Amino acid sequence: MRSFIFKGCFWSLLLLTGSVFGQSPAVRPVVPRKPATPVTTNVLSRTAISVSGTSTGTVPTSMTAPAELSAVDTLPVFTADEFYQAVLQYHPIVRQAALLSQEAQAQLQQARGAFDPRLFSTYNRKNFGNTLYYDKWQSGLAVPLLPGGIDVKMSYDRNTGKYLNPENNVPPTGLIALGLSVPITQGLLIDARRNTLRQAQLAINLADADRISLINKTLLDAAKAYWDWYLGYQQFRWIDRGYQLAQTRFVAVRQRALIGDAAPIDTTEALITVQDRLVNFQQAVVDLQNARLSLTTFLWSNQEGATPQPVDLPLIVVPQAAPPDQTSQLQLQDLLGRAAQQHPELIKLVNKQQQLTIEERYRRALLLPKVSVEASLLSRGPLSETAYDGSSSYGFQADNHKIGVDLAFPLFLRAERGKLRQVQFQNQQTGLERQQTGRDIGNEVQRSWNELVAFEKQISTQQQIVANQQTLVQAEVSKFQLGESSLFLVNSRETKLIDLQVKLEELRSKYQKALASLWYAAGSNVGTR
Repeated sequence: MRSFIFKGCFWSLLLLTGSVFGQSPAVRPVVPRKPATPVTTNVLSRTAISVSGTSTGTVPTSMTAPAELSAVDTLPVFTADEFYQAVLQYHPIVRQAALLSQEAQAQLQQARGAFDPRLFSTYNRKNFGNTLYYDKWQSGLAVPLLPGGIDVKMSYDRNTGKYLNPENNVPPTGLIALGLSVPITQGLLIDARRNTLRQAQLAINLADADRISLINKTLLDAAKAYWDWYLGYQQFRWIDRGYQLAQTRFVAVRQRALIGDAAPIDTTEALITVQDRLVNFQQAVVDLQNARLSLTTFLWSNQEGATPQPVDLPLIVVPQAAPPDQTSQLQLQDLLGRAAQQHPELIKLVNKQQQLTIEERYRRALLLPKVSVEASLLSRGPLSETAYDGSSSYGFQADNHKIGVDLAFPLFLRAERGKLRQVQFQNQQTGLERQQTGRDIGNEVQRSWNELVAFEKQISTQQQIVANQQTLVQAEVSKFQLGESSLFLVNSRETKLIDLQVKLEELRSKYQKALASLWYAAGSNVGTR
């Protein structure tokens, strides 16, 4: 009678084992689809995650208990989107990327400094042997204008002295000059100042492309770390589940052996299974710890005005379930179009080519003779004893003027022609590189898309394999109940099922990482898609 009772208990245990690895998710769901307490970014940053220094190197013992695993629905879930947003807001590399645009703005401001108005003043005096040789003072304002390379100048000269150069003689009240300096040939359409300014304006687009590229790379690494964490967690759960079942089965077989209902060698068989799964479980714990540590490298504090501090992931936080696989040909065409228009590498090459085009125009302008004309209207300073009459013969009028022409022209122009050819070659090289890069990017997007579609098919096939293996496990349990099978075969079928489940989660993890790589190849990232 007692033997019959224990047999009934043992069969019930095996039936329970089959139901655990069966189709029903009600007993032990793989991942909660609708968590009761999702973790938001704010909660994660301010409450759930503590400042670095807390322990993340161990898995709590409660995580290994079957009761805790069956209550996994109550654990807070840290979703991938929340993780990406936390990285975009607080990661130091992302903040560093923002400085690239600010640095380019500073360079643009520096280039605009060439057009700042300039005050100048010069004073010279010589007195020797109780004789004032000369006393010269010149001051004024020069205002560069962007169009035409024109400089507007206004100056005031006041010179006295016994041995003053006659050309420096001015009225007693001083001489006022108001004029222009205009380049006639070289420098009329473009000069060094405008060349620098226009290239600095394009450098902002280059810096923005570098910023986007750096953010995309950071998000790609973050996505890979997140789905490695997901795989480590799922592997830990499945192996732990098999370990708990092996322990339960070992206890049942040992009790049967004690009452003489089973051979003692069966306990050895059950114990070997427990020990083997214990080794796998211990390795799964280490893998989960390392995956968690890799994830925490992307988590930082968000305190305003304070130095960013690394923060740790709470031990009770779990990753989200893998989203369903969705691919469409329209999505591929959209990504190809996005890559052709918005990819940071192409934007950099386009702006670099524009910079070289501007540089080429400037170098061509240097082949022209350098001719500039300076013209100024003159007027004496205001009189103190009488009212100043601007229309007098010493006021501003056409007859009171000063004109100068400056001409320079190298005879061979070897330096200018050599630099022009160098810039032209660089421009051609950049154009060819742009064409090849565009083709490489398109091919990379297509390759990533092919991998994504392949993973989707593999996941579908693997799900069917898992379902078939579950059927085999249930069938083996039924045969064991009828005495037509052995404990070894049941354990083997069960171990194979665990391996297949882990492989399925591995394919899901690879699919999500391939999706992140696809967005990266298209010049974007999964956090802003």
